[in-house]
Amino acid sequence: MGADQHIVMLPFMAHGHLIPFLALARQIQEKSDFKITIANTPLNIQYLRSTISKTSTNSNIHLAELSFCSTQHGLPLNTENTESISLSEMSKFFHASSSLEAPLRQLVSDITKQEGRPPLCIISDVFFGWAVNVAHSLGTKNISFTTCGAYGTMAYVSLWLNLPHRSTDSDDFAIPGFPENYRFHRTQLHKYFQLADGTDEWSKYFQPQILLSIKSDGWLCNTVEEIEPLGLEILRKYTGVPVWTIGPLLPPSALKKSSSDSSVSKHGAGKEPGMAAEKIVKWLNLQKEDSVVYVSFGSQNTISETQMMALAMGLEASGKPFIWVIRPPLGFDITGEFKSEWLPEGFEERIKESRKGLLVRNWAPQLEILSHKSVGVFLSHCGWNSVLESLSQGVPIIGWPLVAEQTYNSKMMMEEMGVNVELTRTVESVVSWKDVKKVIEMVLDGKGKGKEMKKKASKIAEKIRRAIIEEGEEQGSSLLALDHFLRTTSSSN
Repeated sequence: MGADQHIVMLPFMAHGHLIPFLALARQIQEKSDFKITIANTPLNIQYLRSTISKTSTNSNIHLAELSFCSTQHGLPLNTENTESISLSEMSKFFHASSSLEAPLRQLVSDITKQEGRPPLCIISDVFFGWAVNVAHSLGTKNISFTTCGAYGTMAYVSLWLNLPHRSTDSDDFAIPGFPENYRFHRTQLHKYFQLADGTDEWSKYFQPQILLSIKSDGWLCNTVEEIEPLGLEILRKYTGVPVWTIGPLLPPSALKKSSSDSSVSKHGAGKEPGMAAEKIVKWLNLQKEDSVVYVSFGSQNTISETQMMALAMGLEASGKPFIWVIRPPLGFDITGEFKSEWLPEGFEERIKESRKGLLVRNWAPQLEILSHKSVGVFLSHCGWNSVLESLSQGVPIIGWPLVAEQTYNSKMMMEEMGVNVELTRTVESVVSWKDVKKVIEMVLDGKGKGKEMKKKASKIAEKIRRAIIEEGEEQGSSLLALDHFLRTTSSSN
């Protein structure tokens, strides 16, 4: 595969998309000598540049800035990432992202002029369906990349295109593309989804973008062939295009089973942890195997003040050691200072004195924590990156899905994998500290359902590891899929 071949990559402007795109770029770089350019807005390119410099000493991945002015779209100054935006402004942000079409077209035209041929392909986020038109009009191919799993992607795609909940008064309904006996529930839909009718701002963005993405020349999916057979079967049938499973896009060191590999923390998201990794590992080393509850709602989610109180009380009442990645509750500045008044009186002092818990502000080295032998369960928002990180380490999940496709990931892990029990869903739900205590004790009791969940999670971890193993001429399914994608794309140009 010649070095004169060029791939342009276009992630959506969110950390949960930027990092998998960067990981994919690195995998492609290891498999070929293609030139790779990741294009995005200036502040996101700055973030990627910082991440690359921290995690790689010699990278041939190029970065290109695409002009973007958030204030022209009625957004606050320098709003270039979902991490810095409120939910009320989110649909406006998605619509504003379409303005990247013109600068992307110019970038691809410039590359074509400089190199005497168009890029091999444009790998674009599934949210950027308009990139299909850019690619095809400029004489190259478009590959849509979904950073989610196949099941969650399929549910998200079909729900937006069909809005099946609008055609029934029942709380339970089928989704086109899924087997008829697979029922979904209204509570699995975020409030903006429940209100969508095809004329709202969310529908007006997602419906045309998804329809365009289905017209791409193929899809890449951040999953493993062996762990999502149903999701992949129905996604391939529904889209009618090749779907290559190239996951998990995790650092190779994280997939080598060791309880506290310090190299894992070097592959973080380019953020400074709220507590030194060494201090966290030292505390984990003092805990019993499979005893710790790890709590995190992802890089940009939080829960309400009332839910936070109940969660804290339930964690303390369970008597289990825990690490909680904590940030201000809903309605407050999520990046602001955390106030003790949002937790039960004396909570922080008690857990410090008993050494039963760690509160980590804003961000933690998640893979390093999950790979430690003392971690027994992950109380998670069920974002796909977190799901892969947890299951790759054989850690079962207590689900508390909040937005996007997270409720479908949670459903799939319960019904298809048997590795998840759902505590509650959405930020509107009422949560009891007794329910928190009960579900933690059930998963960590070492018998019954908890034991079965751990056993199944360990089997999935082994399948995930096998997918990226390369021993001599033997390659795992994800490496084979990546090879096939590169050869297919290269030979068709």
